[in-house]
Amino acid sequence: MLLKTTSLSFAYPGQPPISFPDFSLSGGEALLLLGKSGTGKTTYLNLLAGLLTPSLGQVILDGVVLSALQGHRLDLFRGQHIGIVFQKPHLIAALTVKQNLELAQFLSKKKGPSPTDLLQDFGIASKASAAVGTLSEGEAQRVSIARALVNTPKLILADEPTSSLDDEHAQRVIQLLKGEAVKIGAALVIVTHDQRVKSEVSQVLELKSE
Repeated sequence: MLLKTTSLSFAYPGQPPISFPDFSLSGGEALLLLGKSGTGKTTYLNLLAGLLTPSLGQVILDGVVLSALQGHRLDLFRGQHIGIVFQKPHLIAALTVKQNLELAQFLSKKKGPSPTDLLQDFGIASKASAAVGTLSEGEAQRVSIARALVNTPKLILADEPTSSLDDEHAQRVIQLLKGEAVKIGAALVIVTHDQRVKSEVSQVLELKSE
């Protein structure tokens, strides 16, 4: 099992703890975390990414307990093994498309696939030298996915990747994420409230309000 959670819960100051169901994924498998606003989707995502430390329980990625890592060790592990696709691309405007990927690879200190080859795979090689501000919404989302994959992560986390896309582009993005996860043997977790995605992912974990 590549990714596993056990008895996870988290409490914000002054708030009752939120408990999360357990799940496990092998490489190449995908899971959809579905839920309305307020059900803890973002909290769960942040726990899986090691951005929050659970009050109880563990997130185990490739045999490593994330909460056992701290500071620089955690940052380096995340950079090398976890690729995050944000709802908004958050690309660096001062850099070209290719430079955004190169920077992510440089910061992780990990040799991954060629940024040029990744852009080719995603059908946006012609945009390698373009300013990110000139990209369409769909192109920017593909660049964001390419950046998340540039270090061949073991875990791909996608936060609301389809919320601002039409049906055609939403389906294309999900198929792209699933295909890349299988290709590199990564576990894929998609966090969303977008019901359209349910038909694209066979494993669904629905979070509900207490």
